[in-house]
Amino acid sequence: MSGVLKKDPVERLKKAIGKEKVSTSLAQRKLYSYDATPIPVERKVPKAVLFPESHEDVVRIVEVCYEENVPIFPRGAGSGLTGGAVPTDDGGVVVSFERMTRFSVDPDNATAVVEPGVITADFQSYVERLGLFYPPDPSSFKYSTIGGNIAENAGGPRCLKYGVTREYVLGITAVIKEGKVIRTGNPVLKDVAGYDITKFFVGSEGTLGIITEAVLKLIPKPQARATALAVFDDLETVGRAVTKIMTSGIFPSALEFMDRDAIRAVEEFKPVGLPKDAEALLLIEVDGTKTSVKEQIEQVKAILEDMGVEVRIASDRKEAEKLWTARKNLGPALGNLRSGKINEDIVFPRIYLSEALPKLREIARKYDLLMAVFGHIGDGNLHVNFLYDKKNREEEERAERAVDEVFELALSYQGSITGEHGVGLTKRKFLRWQFGDVGYEILRGIKLLFDPKNLFNPGKVVEI
Repeated sequence: MSGVLKKDPVERLKKAIGKEKVSTSLAQRKLYSYDATPIPVERKVPKAVLFPESHEDVVRIVEVCYEENVPIFPRGAGSGLTGGAVPTDDGGVVVSFERMTRFSVDPDNATAVVEPGVITADFQSYVERLGLFYPPDPSSFKYSTIGGNIAENAGGPRCLKYGVTREYVLGITAVIKEGKVIRTGNPVLKDVAGYDITKFFVGSEGTLGIITEAVLKLIPKPQARATALAVFDDLETVGRAVTKIMTSGIFPSALEFMDRDAIRAVEEFKPVGLPKDAEALLLIEVDGTKTSVKEQIEQVKAILEDMGVEVRIASDRKEAEKLWTARKNLGPALGNLRSGKINEDIVFPRIYLSEALPKLREIARKYDLLMAVFGHIGDGNLHVNFLYDKKNREEEERAERAVDEVFELALSYQGSITGEHGVGLTKRKFLRWQFGDVGYEILRGIKLLFDPKNLFNPGKVVEI
């Protein structure tokens, strides 16, 4: 007597959440096998793409997938740069949250309850109309989602003063192994009960479970902002200038760095009048009351001019936005220089920046590569971009070896292999370098506690 035929998991998923929420179209499956990672990574075409519309849909998805041993690959907007949303098993399913876009705001309590598919920029615009502020501002904020930002613990320029996404997540609702539901935290600013499970999920890259709802903290919207541009003739002075500013009693809301190749790239892509002969520049923003902002930006100017640095204060909001547009255009601008790009975000303690910046240049020279460096230098988070010809495998291999040395350099200064992009696939092998064997085993233990079958975003962050 023959055994009972097992039902196709995709058919079970269609029955569980509705066939209109399940796509098996080959074109769509291929489309959702990619994210914005700029280098080749291991990827598979999933069996299906799922579009849940509610928390209950997600519970049903996980119940079926856990019973059928189907890998689950959560996806926000696919704007990640380390392969975090890329399927690594052709027997798995992608779960896209683009239909879960509801949120509610409690202005009196300065909190919000948000579904994972909410676009970051849409949420920020809404709360700012209420006089509130949600600071995390990754460069992809116009299309990235709150769920993706939480998964990657996203940052951005303003995180120098306000902190990364982690600082604004008060609690989460998540679906873990077997479709079980866990709720952590509350809409309160102080809550020290038990282990901080909320923070386990922020930055977990979908490897512990699926977040279906988050409680976010909001703060008062600053009344005013001011921006200044500082131009440097050498990299060593940049590091010293950052230290001077950050120890002056002034706390900038953003302190952004661009080196000479980044400046030239953006000016050739979309000119805004940046000095192409400069070795580096800083974009400095302060916020607060109208009076304090005016005083602080003038103080920053005085500090830098005493160091022999040329400083220009934006005369109005239009000029400030023009300068920030240059910073936001860096990604596509660098893409115009070469067909291949490896963009890694590393972190140095600020006190070592004056030493580390020239050493990055030495690595680029050693491997004979074009390199552009920019980033959130106020918190030591630099984006190191090695540019190469995709058709030249030997040059690509040199870029890959150079990246290894960049990570080694960051860790030698007690830094980090990532400040906001996450680990995903591309940095997985380097995580053990940073945590060591004991720390790495603890990470694996946490993963297996929430996901003993290794079905949530398998292959990412830690090796199981």
